[in-house]
Amino acid sequence: MPQKRLVIADDESLIRIHLKETLVGLGYLVVGEAGDGVSAINLVRDLQPDLVIMDVKMPQLDGIRAGRGAG
Repeated sequence: MPQKRLVIADDESLIRIHLKETLVGLGYLVVGEAGDGVSAINLVRDLQPDLVIMDVKMPQLDGIRAGRGAG
């Protein structure tokens, strides 16, 4: 079975690092990381991941609106 491709979006870099280490250890492939909602939307459009893990409170665009694709 191919690895699931993920994007992680969180404004805290330490959280992103920890999540990435954990997810890679579980066999996932982290294909992108974003620190704000706008960047997350752009990454998702470009990379077409299988799953996005996103913080709710982020600068520029919160995770709820970003998850809906609002830009």
